[in-house]
This record gives sequence, structure tokens and C-alpha cells, in this order.
Amino acid sequence: MTEPLLSVRGLTTRFHTERGTVTAVDDVSFDVAAGETVAIVGESGSGKSVTALSVMRLIPSPPGEIPAGEVFFEGHDLQRLTERQMQAIRGDRIAMIFQEPMNSLNPALTVGLQVAEPVRQHRREPWARALDAAKGLLQKVHIPDAANRLDTYPHQYSGGMRQRAMIAMALACRPRLIIADEPTTALDVTVQAQILDLLQDLTRETGAALVLITHDLGVVARYAQRVIVMYGGRVVEQAPARDLYRAPRHPYTRGLLASVPRLTGKAGERLVPIDGAPPDLAALPPGCAFAPRCREATAACLTGRPQLRAVAAAHLNACLRDESVTA
Repeated sequence: MTEPLLSVRGLTTRFHTERGTVTAVDDVSFDVAAGETVAIVGESGSGKSVTALSVMRLIPSPPGEIPAGEVFFEGHDLQRLTERQMQAIRGDRIAMIFQEPMNSLNPALTVGLQVAEPVRQHRREPWARALDAAKGLLQKVHIPDAANRLDTYPHQYSGGMRQRAMIAMALACRPRLIIADEPTTALDVTVQAQILDLLQDLTRETGAALVLITHDLGVVARYAQRVIVMYGGRVVEQAPARDLYRAPRHPYTRGLLASVPRLTGKAGERLVPIDGAPPDLAALPPGCAFAPRCREATAACLTGRPQLRAVAAAHLNACLRDESVTA
């Protein structure tokens, strides 16, 4: 089999707080193949974004630390690289699109300078060539009048245009892997679709793999080939997107799907919410993290922590009640 582009094994990330140690990512493992789109889904606080930041080694220390795990990218363990070596990879081989561009773009610099900067930094191009490349990138992400927009500032862009500028920055050096953390947050529905369609088209064009972090299962159905479901900092289910929608195995995944509005639903049909609230990561229960909210939980679920195991071809589930789980 072909070696995956990204291979995460046993990744654990903790934060030391006044309330004690919080394990935000707990023994997470997954692979991403070259050219593949993988979605990481879950409620707020499930560990999705911290997983992405951990892969990029952007966890602030203190208070954060990554005490365990391996992150192999193109055969190299990113956790063992020096900070200078990681800086050479970020923005070049791996790029990240953050969920709030106004917090990521420098308000004091023009958009053109910021889009050109990765080309200047990683390709050692003079500023004239880098800015010319930036103009082409803004055109590629469908920003109108790109030549004149080079000299404007982030606050002069709409929310959708700022996100397009972030995508242009991510694509500047034709990365092998793009991590998009909730890239359509706070955008209206029409613009969300435009941004996601653009990401899909551009990753197909460049052959880049995409890790799409989202809480929107509708997005997953349309754009991802494979889905990783997280809860309480742990992976609870992982499967090809079609399999996950056709036959979700974990009670949490079924709950997420049941709470999504459907255009094909019957008149008067009500959504089924998931009872309770996401867990406190500083005080996780000893057994299954979802057990306190699970309508199917038994006494064993409250004490025994389920392991992620195969239930079908390429389908993994972490539920003690799944009788098809193999030892």
C-alpha cells in the first residue's frame, strides 16, 4: 500500500490550567492520503481545532504540551523537527486556513503583501515577482479586480473576500496538505457554498490533500471522502463518508445525523437533539466520554473506556455496545 501523506499516531495534547490538567486531544490516530479530503467533525470542544494546531505544532507552551504521539508527514516525524525546520514546512508543504481571517490577517499590511509573503519567504523570489504571483493567486480565488485589490487592507474586504485571500495565501506555494479549520464560520450560506466549492476545485487542481474541520455534517456529505468523528478529545468513529451516512455505528454519530435538518423530511417532523452538553475536559468520566448523554449506555459504559476498533472494512468504532467490534 502507498504510504499516507500524513499519519498521526497516538497524538495527545494537554493544557495546564488553574483547574488542573486538561487533555484536549487524547490518543488520536488517523491517516490522510495524497489528494484525499478528510473531514474531522464534532461539537465545539471536541478537540478538532486542537488536533489541527498540534499537527502544525502551533500549541502555545506553556500552558500546552504534546506529551505523546507521532505526526509523520512525507515520512518525517514533525514532532522531532526543530522549530526552524517546522517554519520551513508551514506555509510551504503544509498550509492552514483559520476560521476567522480577521484574526489571521495583519490589519496594518495590505492583502497583496500578505499573500505575496509566503512566495517571498519560501521561494526566495524578489518582491516584484512575489506580488505578481499574489495577483495571480487573487485571480485564482475569484477576487474581482485583483490587480487593484493588492493595495487594499483586510478591513476593506468583505468576510467572504477575506476568506478567499486566506485561501490564496494557503495556495501560494502549492502545498501538499491544506488544513482548513471551520473555513466558513460567520459567512452566510451562499458564501459558504462558494468558499467550499472553491476549496474543492483548487485542491483537485493542485492535487493537495485537504483536512476539513467542521461541525456541519452537510458539508461532510458533499465534500469529504472520509470522516473522523471526535468527542471529548477522542476519535469515536472513523469511516468513508458514504458508509458513515448509510450506517453510522456510534450513538454520538447517529445523534449528530439525527439533529441535521433535511429537505426531504416530512411536514411537522421534529429534529432529535442530543441530550445534555459536551463534557468538561478537565473532568472527563472514567468510562466512555459520551456515556452521560447516551440513551443506549449501560453500567459498563460508565466504567470501561472503549477502544477504537474495526467493525467493517475501513470502518472504526469506539463503542462497547457495538457487537460487531472485533478484538
